[in-house]
Amino acid sequence: MIEKNKRRSSKKTFGEKMADGITEVIGSWTFIIIQSVILVIWIIINLLAWVNHWDPYPFILLNLALSFQAAYAAPIIMMSQNRSASMDRRKAGADLATDRRTERRIIEIQKQLNRLENNKLAKTHQAVEGNSKK
Repeated sequence: MIEKNKRRSSKKTFGEKMADGITEVIGSWTFIIIQSVILVIWIIINLLAWVNHWDPYPFILLNLALSFQAAYAAPIIMMSQNRSASMDRRKAGADLATDRRTERRIIEIQKQLNRLENNKLAKTHQAVEGNSKK
């Protein structure tokens, strides 16, 4: 069962690979820092530029670009999270099955130990009664 889950998780589709890769990049500090630097440079250039303001204050083009980025990033991140959640559910199912098998085995061992203990007690009791009759 675990091998099957490992094989299934290693066979990602192109879209899953893309979603995971993009999510990994977007969810990194490197991306946040680079994007912050670009935004600050964009704003400074547009505030200080004497000529050719391509996006004057209130930076409507910048807002459009960020909205466009968010509109595509959110569903991609959700796809990656959904796939990750699906893998987690499968793993939890496999863990539960293993736990149940282990619990059944422990119960069997406890029963065997109780039988052995009862047999030992019965033999001890017989030996004590046999010695007391002599």
